[in-house]
Amino acid sequence: MKNIILLLILCISFASCNSSKGVVTKKGKTSKVSTKTSTSSSSTVTSKEVKNIIDYAKTFKGTRYKYGGTTKKGMDCSGLVVTAFKKEDILLPRTTGDLSKRGDWIDVKEVQEGDLLFFATKKNSRKINHVGIVTDSRPGHVEFIHSTTSRGVITSNLSEKYWYLAYVQARRML
Repeated sequence: MKNIILLLILCISFASCNSSKGVVTKKGKTSKVSTKTSTSSSSTVTSKEVKNIIDYAKTFKGTRYKYGGTTKKGMDCSGLVVTAFKKEDILLPRTTGDLSKRGDWIDVKEVQEGDLLFFATKKNSRKINHVGIVTDSRPGHVEFIHSTTSRGVITSNLSEKYWYLAYVQARRML
């Protein structure tokens, strides 16, 4: 009898953990999260803030790649994005996977400075595992800053064959 009661309690506790976990992890589209203001409207972000984000990201050029890194000692791709946006009090999720589910999806032809580009760089996979910040955009030309495992923080062009073929989506966080 004690074994049955114990088994029943365990089943209930596991079931309750699963249901609450599903609620917590399912998150919809979000807008800017800012410690400056209590609004979540993207109209509160100025072009000056976008420029500041890009300029700060550029200060990390040449920084070597380090998985999980967010400093001049080492930086990974999502670390660069989170650190640059945090400089303007815009808080974003830390991982590339979580970043790829936030903000508004936009067509690559409509990207602007400050938007994020997402890539799948693993062979035979379309799973997003890389992110960069658009630094310059005009018709037929999109430059972005990102941290690569081989060369650290660099600026690349979306028209480069490697990045063009790896491109998955663009998202606007601001």
